[in-house]
Amino acid sequence: MNRGFTRKSHTFLPKIFRKMSTQSSKERPENLQFPFLDDDTTISTVKESKTLFIIRGLPGSGKSTLAQAIQDQYKDACKVISADTHKITPAIRSSIPEDYSKLDEDLVDYCKRDISVVIVDDTHHERERLDQLFDIADKYQYKVLFVEPKTPWKMDCLQLKDKNQWKLSVEDLKKMKPSLEKDFLPLYYGWFLSKKSSENLRKTGQAFLDELGSLKVFKKESKYFLPAEDPKVKLDLTSYFAKRPPSVLHCTTKFTDFGKAMGADEYAQQEVVKASYGKAFTLTISALFLTTKTAGARVELSEPELLLWPGDVDKILPIDNLPKGSRAHITLGCASGIEPVQTGLDLLEFVKLEKAGTKGEEIEEIGGGKLLYFGNGMFMLLLSKKIEVRAIFSGYYGKGKLVPTQGSNKRGSAFNPCTII
Repeated sequence: MNRGFTRKSHTFLPKIFRKMSTQSSKERPENLQFPFLDDDTTISTVKESKTLFIIRGLPGSGKSTLAQAIQDQYKDACKVISADTHKITPAIRSSIPEDYSKLDEDLVDYCKRDISVVIVDDTHHERERLDQLFDIADKYQYKVLFVEPKTPWKMDCLQLKDKNQWKLSVEDLKKMKPSLEKDFLPLYYGWFLSKKSSENLRKTGQAFLDELGSLKVFKKESKYFLPAEDPKVKLDLTSYFAKRPPSVLHCTTKFTDFGKAMGADEYAQQEVVKASYGKAFTLTISALFLTTKTAGARVELSEPELLLWPGDVDKILPIDNLPKGSRAHITLGCASGIEPVQTGLDLLEFVKLEKAGTKGEEIEEIGGGKLLYFGNGMFMLLLSKKIEVRAIFSGYYGKGKLVPTQGSNKRGSAFNPCTII
């Protein structure tokens, strides 16, 4: 186990998680075979996370059966909210009906209570309605999993006419079908850390900031972080890295921009991406780093994880030739006016320096490992004991607006206050 940065901070670091064998407790019908129902590691990871399952599909396609299977697996850790129960008739409509207000009250109530698994069972054929759910997921730090039934008749309107409880006609069903035929792609794909792993990594990052901020070398080099017109101002690292990405801590694989980004559809259609969606992985963190723009964690990808890594993202300039996975990182905080995408670019600058033979000036050994300084306010802590974190491969579907790293409720805070004088 990583001992941390001081005698007191060792409890901040996550435990090495035991790998569990993949097996199914019982044989399921093919249309109910999902990692979050059958894979032991995924099930245990979901249980220590906060996950919003959005079940999507035409009426009669098997959504309620799927919701029941998830509830059977997670039992008391799970709550199901059904549009059918709230008597919301599925239809093409010009605006979202007020009937959803009571459903959303129930959803918010479960989210406030930090229920591990919350399922919303509805057709989810309207983007406006989905955006409402994404906003709630962001606010309460839930990762989102889109799930659709795998039944053979899920798009067969003739069969669905007889199976749906609302007695919708073939024509009614055909009107909803186009919006459900195409996959709903996220803003980006990635590995989203469990609640437990997120909390541990945030505390680890805090311990790093505390230790770094107390060092004379950082105080000497803090000029890179201060405004030129007022170099004697007190530097509060938490205020400096004032923003972080929304949702839970994550390692982005592919930016897809809801299908509009170059190569988005091709990435989403890869068999490995489809098979991995909703599945747990154990990511390895080998270092923490800090620049004048971002603070992050360096992720060392395994061979299975590299299969999900795009081949065109590990470069700043077109001529760059860096090892695949070089950009893999988790953003912990961003300076004012800086977008999270910069964290990966900052990491690539470290990698380019390393490749060019610049290993950084060794400052000293601190509790968590070896601290290196690369100049220009670039610090990296090579962890003496790598950290393993649990994560689910999924997508982020919200607006992507940065949120404060600290606040009055401290929900999801990346760092606590840390002032350097």
